[in-house]
Amino acid sequence: MATFSKSVSNLRSSEIRDLMGLANKQGIILFSGGMPDNDLFPLKELDIIYHNLSNKEKQIAMQYCPTNGLPQLLDSLSTFLRKKGLPVDANRLLITTGSIQAINILVKTFVEPGDPVIVENPCFIGAMTVFKSYQADLIPVPLTPEGISMEGLKTQIERTDIKPRMIYITPNFHNPSGILYTQDNKKALIDILTNRNIPLVEDDVYSDLYFYEEDRQHLKSIKEINPEGIDVCYTGSFSKILGPGLRLGWMLVPEEIYTKCELIKQTLDACSPSYTQMLAHKFLESGMVYDYVKKVRGEYKKRAAVMVEVLKAHMPESVTFNVPRGGFYIWLQLPEGSDATDVLNKAIEKGAVGVSGKTFDPHETVNDKIRLSFCNTSEDKIRKGIPLIAEAIREVLM
Repeated sequence: MATFSKSVSNLRSSEIRDLMGLANKQGIILFSGGMPDNDLFPLKELDIIYHNLSNKEKQIAMQYCPTNGLPQLLDSLSTFLRKKGLPVDANRLLITTGSIQAINILVKTFVEPGDPVIVENPCFIGAMTVFKSYQADLIPVPLTPEGISMEGLKTQIERTDIKPRMIYITPNFHNPSGILYTQDNKKALIDILTNRNIPLVEDDVYSDLYFYEEDRQHLKSIKEINPEGIDVCYTGSFSKILGPGLRLGWMLVPEEIYTKCELIKQTLDACSPSYTQMLAHKFLESGMVYDYVKKVRGEYKKRAAVMVEVLKAHMPESVTFNVPRGGFYIWLQLPEGSDATDVLNKAIEKGAVGVSGKTFDPHETVNDKIRLSFCNTSEDKIRKGIPLIAEAIREVLM
């Protein structure tokens, strides 16, 4: 039998993907997937875009493009990011095959097997999978309602027995907790990291999906602040604001980091798909993106409100949860010591499913939380499915 590498041997299938496969087969109400609803995709707009492409543009779309991205998309995406306040002109932009590839490239740039990487706890499962594939030593720091724990972060950074090679955060409508870092938390993070020579990866795929105008002041990214003395590597994606099937993301990084990242991308896939890059470029250039994002933002806000309403009506008092102000997720806190896997197995029997908390724990131990996604489920199904989750909790834990 073939001998597998250590990096492959450490990989495990994501519980989210396993549950989605089970749910799709059995017709279970799905609260597990963090993807847009198929019915919300801008199909008419994309049809118009394609049919209005010139023959020359279609030829470009079918050909290889430069490794760093289709020049047209680099221009239109730069304009889009500038409007968000990001320091595009002081950094370099690289188009990637989804934001996961951006994270993958950055880890490959900085991390050797056994190197410590500081992550939030809980943490996005996709990023953790990448870190583990490079055999990184994950150092979890707890999240608070304001953001990553400053006390916990300072403790880990000042340890004498480790030298973190990278810090990874998702500050805007965090996956899975749904929290929005406060500006005070971001400023404190900057103070701690200044001149530490530890790259900060700021993963920001949800900031356009805010529900309340008053929260826009809290969405200013660390990359936008652009602090001196910190290498901030900003990653984003079209997956939540256009469609994950495009497989397009990006990173905005300092010049010296960009040079290494572009070389690494050449070894992975030479370039991201020119075809979808052309579609994304036209979607940005035309301005369609702004009306579309406003539309889906309103839809997700309505679904989140329905889920909160039904949770309040049906959940036991011992179960608490965040009220989302954007993004895709609600994070249930079960009574301490509960096993979310037992709850979800019972919920599957009843016809609904979420994702257990240990999926997002870097050490896969704490399992008294459940992530519920409202993004891919209609209001009717939310009203039907949440009571089933509540019934499962009562039967297993009460």
